[in-house]
Parts: sequence; C-alpha cells; structure tokens
Amino acid sequence: MRLHAVCDLMMPQAREMSGLHEYDGRVQDLSPDGVRGALSALDRARRASGPLPDPHDEAHLRVFEESMRVQYGDLELHRRDPYPHLSNLELACYDREYASRKERAAARRAHLSQWPEAVEGSLASLDSVNAPVATALLGAAHGLAADLDPERDRIESEALRAHARLIAHLERAAREGDPDPRLGGAALAALMGSQEGVRVDLSGLAEQAERERVRLSELLADSCRMLDPGRPVDELIPELLADHPDADGVIAEAARLTDEVIDFSRARGLVPHLDGECLVGPAPPSRRWSMAMMNWAAPGERDSVSWYHVTPPEPDWPRHEQEEWLTVFSRTSLPSITVHEVAPGHFAHGRALRRASGRVRRELHSLAFAEGWAHYVEEVCLDEGFRARDPRFAIGVALEALVRVTRLTCAIGLHTGSMEFDDATRLFMRDAHLARASAVSEARRGTFDAAYGRYTWGKLEILRLREKARRAWGAQFTLPRFHAALLSLGSPPLGLIDAALDAAPERRPEQRPERRPGRRDQRRDQRRD
Repeated sequence: MRLHAVCDLMMPQAREMSGLHEYDGRVQDLSPDGVRGALSALDRARRASGPLPDPHDEAHLRVFEESMRVQYGDLELHRRDPYPHLSNLELACYDREYASRKERAAARRAHLSQWPEAVEGSLASLDSVNAPVATALLGAAHGLAADLDPERDRIESEALRAHARLIAHLERAAREGDPDPRLGGAALAALMGSQEGVRVDLSGLAEQAERERVRLSELLADSCRMLDPGRPVDELIPELLADHPDADGVIAEAARLTDEVIDFSRARGLVPHLDGECLVGPAPPSRRWSMAMMNWAAPGERDSVSWYHVTPPEPDWPRHEQEEWLTVFSRTSLPSITVHEVAPGHFAHGRALRRASGRVRRELHSLAFAEGWAHYVEEVCLDEGFRARDPRFAIGVALEALVRVTRLTCAIGLHTGSMEFDDATRLFMRDAHLARASAVSEARRGTFDAAYGRYTWGKLEILRLREKARRAWGAQFTLPRFHAALLSLGSPPLGLIDAALDAAPERRPEQRPERRPGRRDQRRDQRRD
C-alpha cells in the first residue's frame, strides 16, 4: 500500500525504469488538486500500514516517502519545473519490446488519449516557471510530438492541440517569466537530502567537488603527456575529439564497444550479473535530444532486450552542428560513455536489479546511486586495465568526469546565487574543456535539473564506502565482493549504502585473471623513464 502510494507520485519512472506496467496507458494527475490528493493518499497509507519486515527496505521506502513530500509538498516543484509534466506525456516508453506490439500500441493510444487531460492539469500547476527553465526545456517539449500527425486520427489531433497549449504556455514563460532560476540554498539542500536520506552540507560538498576537480585535471594532464608529451592539453583535446566515426558509422562503432566492455567486465568479474541482450540503435524520435542513454529491461517486467541508444546527428542539420554533435562519439569519448551506459554501468546494474530481493529494492531507484555507480565504474575500468595501452581511454574518462564534477559545482553555485549563468558557462569551458555551445547547454541544464551534480556525488560516496570496506574486510576484500554486496541493495539512497558492508558473507579472495598493465602501472613506468 505504501509502495503503491509512492509510485503513484512518480508514474513515469515507475512505468519505465521499474517496469510497473499497471501504469501503462495512464497519466499522472499533476494538477494542484491531483498533487494534494496523492500526498494525502501517501500519508494515509503510511498511517494504515506498519513497518516493512526488513529494516533496510523500511528505511529505503521512508526516504522515498519523505522525498515525495519535500518535492511536491514543501517545495511545490510541480509549479516551477515542467520536466515532470513532460515526462508524464512521454510515449517512447512503449517502444521497448516488454510486451506484444498490439498490447503496447493499445497502451500508447490510451496514454495519448489522455494528453488533453494531463495538459490541463499541467497548465493549472505551472504558474511559477522561470524564464531560463522554460527556455531550457522548450526543445524537449517540442520533441514529445515528433512522430504525431494531426491527420492520422482524432486522438492524435486532439493530443496535438493540447500539446500546442503547453508549448504556448512555456513560450510565454520563456518571454515573461522570472529571469532568476535559483531554488535557494536551503531548498536545494532539502531536495538533495530528502532524495538520498542524508543531511546535505552544500559548502562541504562544494569543497569535495573542488578537490575532485583538481585530481581529475591532474589525471587529464598526465594522460595527455603519455599520449603526446610535447603538446599542451588545450591543443590536443580538440584534435582528439575530431577523430570520430561519421554519422553512418556511429552505431556500428558503439556496437563493437558494447561487446568489448561486456567481455572485459565478465573477464574481471566486475559485476555479479551480466546476462541478457543489449542492442545498439538510435533513440526514438521523441528522445533524439539524448546523444547516448540506456533503456534497460526493467526489473518489474518479463525479461526482454535492453537498448543502448546512440543517436547520430540528423542529416539535414548544418554541417558544423553535425560535426559538433559527432565529437561526443570520438574515439576518445565513446569508450568511457559505453562503459557508463553498458558495462559495468547501467546495463549491468539493470541486470542486478532484476535479482534484487523485494519490491522496494527493485522498484525505487535513487538516481544519485544509479548515475554515481555508472560514473564510478568508468575509473574502475581504467584502474583494472581496460585499453591499458591507449592513453585516449584515460583522457576520455577524465574529460567525462570533469563535465560531471563541474555540474556539481555549478548546480550549487547557480541555485545558491554564488554564480551566474555566464559564470557557469565559463566554468564548463575552462574546467571541462567544452566548446561554448556545449558549455551553454550544460549550464542551461543546471537551471532546471538542480540535482544534476548527482553523478559525482554518488561516485564519491561509493568510493568512500569502498575504502571503508577495504578496512573492514581486510584480506577478504575484493572488487567483485564489494560490487556484489552494493548491487544487492538495488539502487539505494546514498544515506543507506553502508548496509552493503553487511550484505555479503566473508569469502576467500577470488582468483583473478592475470592483470594487464593498467593506468597506474603506465604512469609509474613513465616516471622511471
């Protein structure tokens, strides 16, 4: 009952990430009355139900209950943030083959028929959208209707009329809304802390981010020297990013990398479960804004294919825009992206979620843990010797990590008021080595995704716990044991991950395959030379 009440407040995530297909063909009521009713139902379910038998699962569920109350009750984010409203309309969730084509088509049609109702609720709620957030999300809002045709039938025609009203509302907010996107420090700390079951010290987190930026900058500089000792970092990086497959070759290259990272992760035993099928292809039309993402076989549904979506640029784009888009798929960047999205990252995590015990662990996913895990394993693979003889992999890992740590810095700065939008753009250019257009896009995302520092935050918490496990387990510590214990918790709030220390029985250290020279070996050898 309590779990159902939580999922009613996060229908799009429950439907797609958790595989709860009782929500197929339905929209969430995000009107003011709908939100109040769902919060009341959450409180009633809590009062009417006792605690769960497993203390960890009880704590996990309580974090999500509190997060829903903070998000919708205290902060009323449904009034200022269009993103949940856009997710509520999303139809791409029916493209994956979790059921027959006929069943999915019927669910999609039922969902589309409710767009007018959903949009009316959204228009009633979205009375506090600021201009930067509306501007940032207009592209995603337009994309929702990418493959709809008003001439096809009455349902699509009415859905598109409703969609046009939502677009007009956002365009008006972009023109006339408050120019200040700040949540405020107290609200940001409450949002992040409630989602993860911790008290958040933003100043302390900003200091951690700065230390991590310094470490990653040193990793980047060292790796660039290994590749070409005579050239400065800022001269070398644009050349590396320009080395990429053409638009027709992106998917084939990503598919080859998918096989490579799965084979490596299996050989090293980096994750407890790595079965199932992962295919590579472009995202559905409504998600072409995403260059790379994982759409896994969700834990609540029958097993099916997972998709690593890799989206080439559109052929009718101007050539310079196509070229900039393709730099993301460079032979320096794409390997680390594929580790993140596939193995031992999101795809492998999705396979473990299917084996997690109990519905709470399978269905309630901390995004900071999920993204933190996928980000953490990028450097795990580096340390374990993936592509050990090619410094470009280390460079790619460092560049991806510098983008993520700059997100954390900018999220805190933008929403506490210590940083302006232009300051955030300059930081992405200086610290993460992004071109201006990409830096603007990253800074713009920070206006509406206030917690997008979750990647680095989650990674740092997993690293902290790993060192704690090394001390606690001593000679019994291995990476496979630590990873299996951690993933047995599902996708837990960061405040609960220490339970992994008790999640795995002691065992003798596992026999490991002979280790090829890794990054640390190469750096040591270079100093000797």
